[in-house]
Amino acid sequence: MNAVIIVAGGKGLRMGGDIPKQFLPIGGKPILMHTIDRFLQYDASMEVVLVLPESQQEYWHSLCEQYQFSQPYTLANGGEARFHSVKNGLAKVSPDATLIGVHDGVRPFVSLDTIRAAYEEAERSEAVVPVIDVVETVRHIRGEKESETVPRSDYKLVQTPQVFSASLLRKAYHQPYTEFFTDDASVVERFGHPVTLVSGNRENIKITTPFDLTIANALVKTSAN
Repeated sequence: MNAVIIVAGGKGLRMGGDIPKQFLPIGGKPILMHTIDRFLQYDASMEVVLVLPESQQEYWHSLCEQYQFSQPYTLANGGEARFHSVKNGLAKVSPDATLIGVHDGVRPFVSLDTIRAAYEEAERSEAVVPVIDVVETVRHIRGEKESETVPRSDYKLVQTPQVFSASLLRKAYHQPYTEFFTDDASVVERFGHPVTLVSGNRENIKITTPFDLTIANALVKTSAN
């Protein structure tokens, strides 16, 4: 059985509003509902664990009633940092799960091909991250006034879902937290396991700013046509 932990702990500060970004509507329903739907479109039997701050859970339940959202999921409490939130989500995943993905709740446009590639490769290599190419020039800052162009082919932009064998991810998350754990791949790499890259999709944006929301609404309209 496959599982996914969907982490949605944002406060929406960069959106400039009071509503957390994962609850903002696009295409007629909140972003987070689109995200959950996408994984169940890929695999209707997928176990979904949703991680939300306790302070946001009552509002989420009211949204589910308002939008008649009845997709199955298990709720876990958010933690101090992403690391702790994922760890709380892991505690809720069934022991029968063989592969566990971790996905940002505000990435509703992950393609089914990206999800499929990540889970299928994880069956072989146990630790997988979807990435896309860097298309703009990249400069490395050296000190206050110096910088240099670096080969963009040496770099990739990381997306989610990051997918791992269940046993590997559980063991990796027994490590003590450090500030260098910026995503799940960094946790697994610190544990000593290499990470395999697969192709992501450029539409798989993380919605964090008003500009991102504008792009998201355009993507919804495009997919509806």
